[in-house]
Amino acid sequence: MTLVIYCLAFVLGVLGNGAVIWVTGFKMQKTVNTVWFLNLAVADFLYAASLPLIVTRLALDFHWPFGKFMCKLVFTLNNLNFFASVYILVVISVDRLVSVVWPVWAQNHRNVYRASYVSLGVWLLALILSSPHFAFRDIMLDSDTVACYYNFALSDGEETGRLRHQAVIITPFLLGFVVPFAVIVSCYAVIIHHLRRNRTLAGKSSRTFKIIAAVIIAFFFCWAPFQITTLCEMIHFTINYSSEILGYVARIGIPIASSLSCLNSCLNPLLYVFVGQDFRDKVCKSILKMLETAFQDEDYGSHTDTNTVSASQANERSILNTEL
Repeated sequence: MTLVIYCLAFVLGVLGNGAVIWVTGFKMQKTVNTVWFLNLAVADFLYAASLPLIVTRLALDFHWPFGKFMCKLVFTLNNLNFFASVYILVVISVDRLVSVVWPVWAQNHRNVYRASYVSLGVWLLALILSSPHFAFRDIMLDSDTVACYYNFALSDGEETGRLRHQAVIITPFLLGFVVPFAVIVSCYAVIIHHLRRNRTLAGKSSRTFKIIAAVIIAFFFCWAPFQITTLCEMIHFTINYSSEILGYVARIGIPIASSLSCLNSCLNPLLYVFVGQDFRDKVCKSILKMLETAFQDEDYGSHTDTNTVSASQANERSILNTEL
């Protein structure tokens, strides 16, 4: 089942995110939204593109035939793209919150230049958080099998290795799941509260709520099982707490949870393009037209000479376009 899911994620992730990269990078005018989605698609595309090596490892019963450097590189890239994808989702959530709650400021300060620098900051943060995986990944020859594994002890002793193991597991759990999920939920909770107070969206907000629910549910159910099972593994192996249940969860749950988490890389294009769209529109519109509709920035019409908008106009237009 794990191999099937990985292969499915590879095909859908490469095709779906490749289409997003092609359209947002080469076929559309650069806007703040296209910058977000281009970076999100790049992160998910790189993750999906590395899956054949993971599939090969699983098919060979965890034998790693690609050498030490690739052992370090592949799993570092996996974590790099994980953190980048998660934090870009956070940035998108915060950006939408700002556009709804402070529309005048957003109209006069949101631009491609600032969005590009924010995206660069996300990638640098993701690189810092994923660097331990490059440091601690190693290979070990066991009979005729080469294992690509975490060597936390190195030459510093077992106790130091145990602490490093705990840090490498707890850090992604807190900074890659708990904190981002809390920020995403908080942003959309404020957005929903703001939209419900504004009667302008009467009858127009159903699609918005569907997209919000899809983002939160997909993020949670793709990553929560993986984070929980890795915590169980850490408790079982590093805190000297022997438990048959925890051992079973670690042995059986982690491969399944890992394959489930990788599906997030191919779900993101679907979430932001298809959720809430009429089925007939999906069939009739071309992929280019659908992506342009999903990623287009707000059209505010002609600006005043000072390139500012009134509070009432900005508020109404930004709220009506939060469906994006």
